[in-house]
Amino acid sequence: MTIRPSSDSSLLVTFGDRISPEAHRQVLRLTRRLESARKIRNLHPAFTSVLVEFDPRRARAGEIEELIRARLQADGEEDVAEPPARLIEIPVRYGGEFGPDLEDVARHAGLEAGRVVELHASAEYEVYFLGFATFFVYLGGLPAEIATPRLAAPRRQVPAGSVGIAGGQTGIYPLASPGGWRIIGRTGARLFDPQREPPPLVRMGDRVRFVAVPEDRA
Repeated sequence: MTIRPSSDSSLLVTFGDRISPEAHRQVLRLTRRLESARKIRNLHPAFTSVLVEFDPRRARAGEIEELIRARLQADGEEDVAEPPARLIEIPVRYGGEFGPDLEDVARHAGLEAGRVVELHASAEYEVYFLGFATFFVYLGGLPAEIATPRLAAPRRQVPAGSVGIAGGQTGIYPLASPGGWRIIGRTGARLFDPQREPPPLVRMGDRVRFVAVPEDRA
C-alpha cells in the first residue's frame, strides 16, 4: 500500500498497480472503514485505489494518513455490520440493434457470436466499483477469451442499459452517454431508481450474473 498527496485536500491510497481480486478486497475494505469517518469529505474507489478527500481547514494530511493506517490495521470490528454481498441477475438482449459490436468481438476472439454470448453470460462478476457516470458498473471477472480493445473512436451516444467490453473489463452504462466500449447487448434493468430502496440496483462488492433473454423480455 502507498499513500501520497493528490491535492491539498486529498490523498491517493493505492494497493499495487494491477487489477486483481486482492486489490479489490483492499479497496472495498478501506472504503467501508472510512465511510463513517467524520474528517472525510468524500471517497472515490477505483480498481486498485481510493481517493480520499478531506477538508484541509479541519484536518491536516498527516492526520488523515494516520486515520487511514489506523482503520486498515483495526481488528475487523468495523466490518461486522456490513451487509453481505448479493448475487444480482441482470437480463440482457445480446446482439443485433442491442449489441452492435458483438460480431466484432467475435471476430477478434476467433469465435462464433453465440459462443461469445455463452462465455459472457456464464461468468459470475464482481462489482469492483461504480463510477465514470452516475452508477456506471465496472465488473471484474470477464473471461479472457473475449477481452477486446475499446473502439478506436468513441460513440457520441451509447443507449442506457448497454453492456460493453473494454479490454479485460465489462460494464453497464446506466445512462445514455458518449462511450468507447464494445457494446454487445443491452438490459432493461434500471441501475438507479429513486423510487427503489435503496435506489442503486447493485453496490460495490456485489456479484453479478448476466442472463441472456429473448428480445421481448430484455
